[in-house]
Amino acid sequence: MPDNLRSQIVTQGVQRSPNRAMLRAVGFGDDDFTKPIVGVANGYSTITPCNLGLNELAKRAEAGLKQAGAMPQMFGTITISDGISMGTEGMKYSLVSREVIADSIETVCNGQSMDGVIAIGGCDKNMPGAMIAIARINIPAIFVYGGTIKPGNFNGCDLTVVSAFEAVGQYSAGKIPEEQLIAVERNACPGAGSCGGMFTANTMSSAFEAMGMSLPYSSTMAAEDMEKADSAEKSGFVLVEAIKNQLLPKQILTRQAFENAIAVIMAVGGSTNAVLHLLAISNAIGVDLSLDDFETIRAKVPVLCDLKPSGKYVATDLHKAGGIPQVMKMLLAHGLIHGDALTITGNTISEVLADIPETPGKDQDVIRPWDNPMYAQGHLAILRGNLATEGAVAKITGVKNPQITGPARVFQSEEACLEAVLAGKIKAGDIIVVRYEGPKGGPGMREMLAPTSAIIGAGLGDSVGLITDGRFSGGTYGMVVGHVAPEAAVGGAIALVEEGDSITIDAPARLLQLNISDAELAQRRTNWQPPTPRYTKGVLAKYAKLVSSSSVGAVTDLDLG
Repeated sequence: MPDNLRSQIVTQGVQRSPNRAMLRAVGFGDDDFTKPIVGVANGYSTITPCNLGLNELAKRAEAGLKQAGAMPQMFGTITISDGISMGTEGMKYSLVSREVIADSIETVCNGQSMDGVIAIGGCDKNMPGAMIAIARINIPAIFVYGGTIKPGNFNGCDLTVVSAFEAVGQYSAGKIPEEQLIAVERNACPGAGSCGGMFTANTMSSAFEAMGMSLPYSSTMAAEDMEKADSAEKSGFVLVEAIKNQLLPKQILTRQAFENAIAVIMAVGGSTNAVLHLLAISNAIGVDLSLDDFETIRAKVPVLCDLKPSGKYVATDLHKAGGIPQVMKMLLAHGLIHGDALTITGNTISEVLADIPETPGKDQDVIRPWDNPMYAQGHLAILRGNLATEGAVAKITGVKNPQITGPARVFQSEEACLEAVLAGKIKAGDIIVVRYEGPKGGPGMREMLAPTSAIIGAGLGDSVGLITDGRFSGGTYGMVVGHVAPEAAVGGAIALVEEGDSITIDAPARLLQLNISDAELAQRRTNWQPPTPRYTKGVLAKYAKLVSSSSVGAVTDLDLG
């Protein structure tokens, strides 16, 4: 880790005069060279509504840093919009962008020897990407979430971006007219902010608040509300205090913090992508975390919140009902999170939650009472079996039939699967297999929101299963299993499934099984040949060569030494 730039300038005096000259050009005065230099990693773009409001938050954070006595230095990082690229070749770049974002923030902060960093993100990958970078560089840091979008509305019903995907399936199945499809599309996303349900962005913001890396209540604020900008400015003050006290990410992102995050994710019904991202962040910070830890915590923690995609409410409703602090206080009262875990404020979780009631308000039903949860156990189950010897992730809430055995319908890509669903070629009882969409095989592990939404829209959500070595949007629900590992591209059993094979998905037993003999499976494996790489140049080719299994977070720096 390089010495910080401020100490180099102060101690080396005239020798560093070229550095001082360049800093004067960007606004430093004589009195500023002894102040901490803080990076403001700004994920602003107009590519997606998730990041549309980030520049104003960055400016407010910058103002807070200056008032607190620091010298902020703003820089940008990239964003891919999952929602816009969904179902296209461009979606292959989404998970890849997490690594690019992490690398870019690490590069700037270490290259400029920053004293601290405030990262501002609002889309699925710039959030974990920023946290991976924060873990790697281990300088005082805080994360500012860009905020959730407010719900759209049509005919008195709240809408999210997933509503538009599901409407496509409903229209294709002849359940709604074209006019209604167009109306849903026009009204689903009313302004700035990340997707409004407990999808991936709101799941990760909730996780970061639970881990102590963001301010209390900040994870469920609406992007366009003034309290979000106020919170961004306050984050600047809090970070400067952390710099003074040298409160580092390694002191906050402990094993306890990860367990707290997993418990909160289970309680709010969060996205399957949280499994992938928390594993990646734990790898960066050096905390031993595995898929089995998710299963252990799932068995203890009930789903307390009635949130989309499988529930009724959106993140702004959760905020009004008490937000993540209310959920955490309930978990703390029942011994399911660690109250002595430290937060970026310098206070422990117990101290942060001291004034929060142990029971949710009776004037709302977003957060259910402890004795009347949505589900008695968590919703993210880790499945294993001969189809997933390294594990797979299933979201099992809102599923009427958690056990299904049926014939395999095998597709080599997401597009081929979607075409079959929209053409009415998938029938009740089928189990769809979408393969060669994993980290290496895609490459990039695309989300299957288009086919899963089409399945829901066609009325097959309770009768059709889908398994993939790709992943799912946080907006996905139904009998779906993703992150199947080993993936098809490295010879995992999912590559050996043949059309019509019997497959069992048994969520209660946490089983994913191809119902053929071991001898037959072994014979098929001897006949399997690895596919020709889809890309031989550029970022996707580099990613495919470096990326690890989804079972360890699909990171690109695993055991590089």
